[in-house]
This record gives sequence, C-alpha cells and structure tokens, in this order.
Amino acid sequence: MIAIQNLGNQDIEISLAAIDTLERISQNYPQYHWEIINNLSVFVRNNTSFLSKVKIESEPLSEISADIQAALNVIGRRDATKDPESQQLDLSYTDIRGVNLHNANLQGVNLYQANLSGANLVDANLQESILGAANLSEANLSGANLSRAILNAANLRAANLTGANLTEANLFLANLCGANLDRANLAGTNLRDANIY
Repeated sequence: MIAIQNLGNQDIEISLAAIDTLERISQNYPQYHWEIINNLSVFVRNNTSFLSKVKIESEPLSEISADIQAALNVIGRRDATKDPESQQLDLSYTDIRGVNLHNANLQGVNLYQANLSGANLVDANLQESILGAANLSEANLSGANLSRAILNAANLRAANLTGANLTEANLFLANLCGANLDRANLAGTNLRDANIY
C-alpha cells in the first residue's frame, strides 16, 4: 500500500494523511485490519527510540510528534475483536513519554519497558497488557482497566490510579511510592515486594 510507504514522510502532512487513509481502509476492508495496525505499531517502534534510564534523566522530555500520536490514536481506536488471536501488538521499548492515550483500547498490548512517564491513560483499557518494567511514573491512570495486567517491576511512582481496576494484576516488585490508589480495585492483586510507601 502506498499509504504505508508514506508513514514517517518528512512532510508531516503527508504522514498524517497516510495514517488517516490507513485507518479508513482498516475499517472498510477488515481483511487488511491486522496488516495496517501492525504496520502502525512498527512505525511507532521504529520512530520512538528506546533510551536508557541514564539518557532519559539527562535528556529533557520532547513533545511527541503529531504522526506518532496519530498512529497511536488509530491503534487505540481499533476494533480489537479483529486482531488475530495468535498475534499481539508490540509497542515494547518505546519512548512515548507524555503521550495522550485517553480512553484508548490497549488490551493485551505488549508495552514491556515502554516509557509512558506522564502519559494520559485516563479510562484506557489495559486489560491483560504487558507493562513489565515499564515507566509509568506520574502517569494519569484514573479509571483505567488494568485487570490481569502484568506490571511486575513497573515504575508507578506518583502515578494517579484513582478508581483504576487492578483486579488480579501482577505488581510484584512494582514501585508505587506516592501513587494515588484512592478507590482502586485491588481484589486479587499481587503486591508482593511492591514498594507502596
């Protein structure tokens, strides 16, 4: 598809138009759904370079580019029932600090070691997602569904988890220091060796 080739074009308007076209194709032609969504996730991974903790501390947060945000919006709006059962969206090792994923459907997505510091994840569906060793410090997860999510060794320092659903989530070794857990559902949550204070 020509639209896929235009992802990441130096002319941001061409890249944004390509993303818009791909979303319409995925909605109108279900047979291309996974190819398009997977290509968008590859685009995000390839253009959000993974930074070590040392580099992150030394480099200021730069605003996420419009086409990366647009690609993630499409991923978050996708009809997940069309995803193949044997496949998993991979957004691991991405640096998407400050991204706006309000109300996004990220169920089952692999976000291992992703940097989501300061992200807006209000009311997002992260059920059964993989967030092991992810950086969610100061992220807003108010009302998010994290049921059965894997958050072992995740950094949730000062995160807002007000009203979040953490039923049966795995928070082994997670850092919850300063996190707001007001009205969060912690039924069956694994908090073994988590840092809560």
